[in-house]
Amino acid sequence: MDKERVLAKLAEMEGYVTELGDIMPKNLGEYKGEKRRACERLLQIAIEAILDVCNVLVAELKLGLPSSEEDVLERLKSKNVISDGMFRKLRDMRAFRNVLVHRYGDIEDKKVFSHLKNNLKDFTKFKGEIVEFLRAKE
Repeated sequence: MDKERVLAKLAEMEGYVTELGDIMPKNLGEYKGEKRRACERLLQIAIEAILDVCNVLVAELKLGLPSSEEDVLERLKSKNVISDGMFRKLRDMRAFRNVLVHRYGDIEDKKVFSHLKNNLKDFTKFKGEIVEFLRAKE
């Protein structure tokens, strides 16, 4: 397995999350100002980095050709690469990323700000599960 590739993607994700933490608005009013677009974009690419890690793992573990992003997550869950709880979080992240990318309706600032304030720890939890899995494979 190309652990270096996985770790590089995790580092990329971590960099986006750190940058997001550095510019994190203190309140919804500050979010609605000049930081809104930067926060949305950093959140989007941080989620995409997670999905990239998942795709790399599916390929490296030879888990077959997934038919969708959901299938990628299902395959990782079925092989105990990620926990059931992480599977649900990643599924929610993927759906939220789609909202950010495709701008389904108007994105509610309050919803994005809440996501930023309450869910950034999930990125660290994801990294922890993947690193733990990689260590177990040594």
